[in-house]
Amino acid sequence: MMNAPARGFTAEEFQARTQRAQALMAAQSLAGILLTTEPELAYFSGFQTLFWQSPTRPWFMFIPASGKPIAIIPEIGAELMRHSWLDDIRTWSAPAPSDDGISLLTDLLLPFATRGQKIGMMKGHETYLRMPLGDWERLISALPDLEIEDATGLVQGLRMVKSDAEIEKIAHICAVGSAAFSAVPSFIHQGQPLEEVFREFRRTAIGLGADNTPYLVGAADQGGYADVISPPTTRPLRAGDVLMLDTGCIWDGYYCDFDRNWAIGHADDAARRAYDVLWRATQAGIEAARPGNTCRDLFTTMSKVISEIDPSGGDIGRLGHGLGLQLTEQPSHAAFDNTVLKENMVLTIEPSLSYGDGHMMVHEENIVVRPSGGHLLTKRAEAELPVV
Repeated sequence: MMNAPARGFTAEEFQARTQRAQALMAAQSLAGILLTTEPELAYFSGFQTLFWQSPTRPWFMFIPASGKPIAIIPEIGAELMRHSWLDDIRTWSAPAPSDDGISLLTDLLLPFATRGQKIGMMKGHETYLRMPLGDWERLISALPDLEIEDATGLVQGLRMVKSDAEIEKIAHICAVGSAAFSAVPSFIHQGQPLEEVFREFRRTAIGLGADNTPYLVGAADQGGYADVISPPTTRPLRAGDVLMLDTGCIWDGYYCDFDRNWAIGHADDAARRAYDVLWRATQAGIEAARPGNTCRDLFTTMSKVISEIDPSGGDIGRLGHGLGLQLTEQPSHAAFDNTVLKENMVLTIEPSLSYGDGHMMVHEENIVVRPSGGHLLTKRAEAELPVV
């Protein structure tokens, strides 16, 4: 097992996050922000629980214009939340379909509604309302004078730029994932069912110190694969296959997200060339990941290299994204995204291309944006397609 940094964060870290949010709220004349989703509650409080996997109970947090966030949560989470830096924790006995926290939320927000003030909620891309729509309608009908503004950019903008403590955690899980990928040639062989490859990778990653491997997809087929999101099958590995594994391991709430490719027995020229182009496209993206450039710049830079064999420049929609408390976060390296890169953003560089007879290939690394370009958090993949 690899040496790991300390778990959790100091109260000062959460205080700084909250104060940055409140400064932005003041600029937008927001009296508060209401949050309903797991990453945001974790970001502002450190609250982590697998109970989010159950849809039975909603969880809420309110960030006022000043002071600490307020937790409005089911009673079952109260003891865990008391270990956070928060003081104001309001609970109800849940589940309670007739009133799952709605009365508590109404009491909290009524003074703002009475004064005709504005609060923010996340309404934009990559957000969702994690509560029953009927409950939301009941809440809003009880607060007719409350204005709801979109706070998506505010919250996502804060989360895009990581603190040193966050980067340390992501670097650690990237190191664990890199070590697990390095071990793959030692446990895969011709005739091995793909589903067993997946099981062994998960065992290896957890044995090296990952808390879990909640995301693992991949494929293997002759000369290349046709998709990158498949669950495993019982198909055995064969000579001439190209195998790809894409993992999102997690440690203390933070993810890595990258993939690796191998040829089984031997590799044909088309697969070797595709790998070479992707490796160089990845390198171009890494070098361009410096403050002041945009996500569109990264997309364009990588697409130019990809076009050597794929005129579409990669047709998967984007060529990387943000990374942290979620496997994929904002921003997106895409033609539509003009987000300006800032130092300490953590990103994936993920070019892909199509080649041959319906084949595709993906290559991915994790970096942190630095003035000189992207600093690798993952161990860089081999420059030539490795043959096992």
